[in-house]
Amino acid sequence: MGAGSWGTTFAKLLHDAGGEVVLWGRRPELVETINERHENADYLPGVGLPAPIRATLDPAEALDGADFVALAVPAQSLRDNLSGWVPLLPSGAVLVSLMKGVELGTTRRMSEVVREVADVPEERVAVFSGPNVAREIATGEPSAAVAACVDEQAAVGLQAATMTPYFRVYTSTDVIGVELGGAIKNVVALCVGMSVGLGFGSNTQAVLMTRGLAEITRLGIALGADEHTFAGLAGMGDLAASCMSPLARNRTFGENLGRGMTLEQVIAVTKQTAEGVKSSEAVLELARKHNVEMPITEAVVSVLYHGTPITEAAISLISRSPKPERYGV
Repeated sequence: MGAGSWGTTFAKLLHDAGGEVVLWGRRPELVETINERHENADYLPGVGLPAPIRATLDPAEALDGADFVALAVPAQSLRDNLSGWVPLLPSGAVLVSLMKGVELGTTRRMSEVVREVADVPEERVAVFSGPNVAREIATGEPSAAVAACVDEQAAVGLQAATMTPYFRVYTSTDVIGVELGGAIKNVVALCVGMSVGLGFGSNTQAVLMTRGLAEITRLGIALGADEHTFAGLAGMGDLAASCMSPLARNRTFGENLGRGMTLEQVIAVTKQTAEGVKSSEAVLELARKHNVEMPITEAVVSVLYHGTPITEAAISLISRSPKPERYGV
């Protein structure tokens, strides 16, 4: 449900793993192009899609008889979209969140929004996360991810539905950890991108990534996640890909800011959703609710929404009093 770059890539992944896939999109011209040219020219130009993948404008057609419903809309639009789809959801289908964000206003994780809106038990909600640069997966480059659900058998089922010769899937029951890793790494990637735009090198990027991972871990532990999750694909793996890849939209967004563009200018030239831009405020609110210190997140929010110059935010970060370095702190 969602024909952006990641939704389309996930549809291809499901097909390559042997599934029958229907892709829902909201724009007629995009749906027509996928069906007739077998290509998502807007989001994955040049990547051929298997002919059996069908695209439709009709959510009822897309959802009919589905075993897995993969939700791939922007995080902040999930509630409205899913509310309209609830009457169409097949009973017993596992609802899979592909989104990496935290809802503004409620500070709920995406799986929590799904459970609330669809009124389903947590055993029917899974999350899928990892170093998921869409174009690389769509072209068959070796990659991996984590399928997480509190019901281990549901996680194993999602694993089987997505495992291919080029894509390895691990399972977890730590939904909180897997989900937080995917959401907060976007905020850290924005900060790394800003540092790149300012002309800073590898040392600065490494500092931001490792201290960013510490922030993610601190909040995860406070919310009941397993701290070991953040050392794996859904933590460090996803963080590394998003902070290092020139294809990663949050890093690119931050890089443009670092080069001197205003927030409005970057939004105007950004074709795809950079989830960290809006989720950063919700992540910071969530951290404050749980008395968790997240200075990188604070700096990003300060630059995006409070007019703080990036150089000033950088000086503020680096001049903070250091504390003893321990794993997960």
